Amino acid sequence: MQQDKIVVGLDIGTTKICALVGRKNEFGKLEILGMGKAVSEGVSRGIVLNIDKTVDAIKRAIRQAEEQSGISIGLVNVGIAGQHIKSLQHNGSITRNSHDTIGPDDVNRLTQDMYRLVTQPGSQIIHVMPQDYKVDYEEGIADPVGYEGVRLEGNFHIITAQSTAINNINKCVTKAGLEIADLILEPLASSMSILSEEEKEAGVALIDIGGGTTDLAVFKDGIIRHAAVLPFGGNIITQDIKAGCNVAPGQAEQLKVKFGKAIAEEASDYEIVSIPGLPNRPPKEVSLKNLAYIIEARMSEIMELVYAEIYRMGLHDKLSAGIVLTGGGSQLQNLEQLTEYITGLDTRIGYPNQHLGKSRIEAVKSPMYATTVGLVLSGYHSLDERNNSRAPYEQEEQIIPSYYAPQAAAPAPAPTPTSVAVETRASVPAAPAPAPQPAKPKEPGAASRFFKDIITRTKGLLIDDYDDKSY
Repeated sequence: MQQDKIVVGLDIGTTKICALVGRKNEFGKLEILGMGKAVSEGVSRGIVLNIDKTVDAIKRAIRQAEEQSGISIGLVNVGIAGQHIKSLQHNGSITRNSHDTIGPDDVNRLTQDMYRLVTQPGSQIIHVMPQDYKVDYEEGIADPVGYEGVRLEGNFHIITAQSTAINNINKCVTKAGLEIADLILEPLASSMSILSEEEKEAGVALIDIGGGTTDLAVFKDGIIRHAAVLPFGGNIITQDIKAGCNVAPGQAEQLKVKFGKAIAEEASDYEIVSIPGLPNRPPKEVSLKNLAYIIEARMSEIMELVYAEIYRMGLHDKLSAGIVLTGGGSQLQNLEQLTEYITGLDTRIGYPNQHLGKSRIEAVKSPMYATTVGLVLSGYHSLDERNNSRAPYEQEEQIIPSYYAPQAAAPAPAPTPTSVAVETRASVPAAPAPAPQPAKPKEPGAASRFFKDIITRTKGLLIDDYDDKSY
């Protein structure tokens, strides 16, 4: 049962490496049993560069999660991101041998064929996301299972990643004594913990602003239509503050988190923050107005690049649910207003609370952990929701033949059989039931015969009297 299944998500990010241990409770909500976190020093813009430092950080995060949850971790769902992520559209088809009903096996065969496509040198396919299908030239089919046809075609959204980046992640996880259950694109994982089915159906763009990258995932009609990773994140804003205000990197990060605003007009002209100077140096004063101008300039550039990516795919006018911001960078003040001003779309901040149950770890409800929560959820749900609706079809396919088969009478419900009883009924045909005999009429008693004679004589008198009259 899923309730007894424990899943671990491992987010190898630019600023932090986080491990979450989760389990579904009796209400179907995700309960976080343990969390581990370590500073990431070997990752830059979502790509593992220093394997040894990354392995040490993974071990620290896993050890902390094991101590908190009391569970030994060996299998993890890992996220992948970076500028090397590419998206492309491709069409595929298969020809079936018969005109029978299309089943899940036919759809899976078509999907697996897409993984055999020849990609650019040095890259490989990590996800194949079906868009729509065509059955014998009947277009626009969301799920072809149950249709009848010979030729099955599909339009697919294919996501590729650099082979070197995938190999480095595999090396780090293996050296840390772990095994990868699934490698998942991080914006897809974030969408599982943030977005509702209504938003995916109406059309929504998820923007996950991390430390080194900004991830984009666009959904329409409940299906992912585009995914991209931009090599800009919160760290580049910190670098701008460091250079613009002439402060240390740690001080620049604190200025951004505590006093930063995404809209300069919202900052006061007269507020000044005093920062401790270097040894034997006077403190340094920073104007919050100037700080806001630096942040607004860089954040506007990031949002314009994201919107340009959405516009390039022709999806800018199909987002009825607007934009959802998540990730650590989404906590910047006034970022919602800035995004609405640049894109003209409704914007909200996404918190991974929709699928979370009660937990003693409240920090996990922050947008910073949206990706890690999504990696845990991916162990319980498929990235393509249509896969979850095909299991009932397989059960129904077994029931329908017996339901429509001609039969003399409905079989009586049998008691719960043992395995021996089942084998006996399957191998030895049951003897035909004897034809029902008509019930023998019951012999009337003396009282019944007396009243029957009276009724007979009365009926005879009425008939004679009727025959004597003329009409």
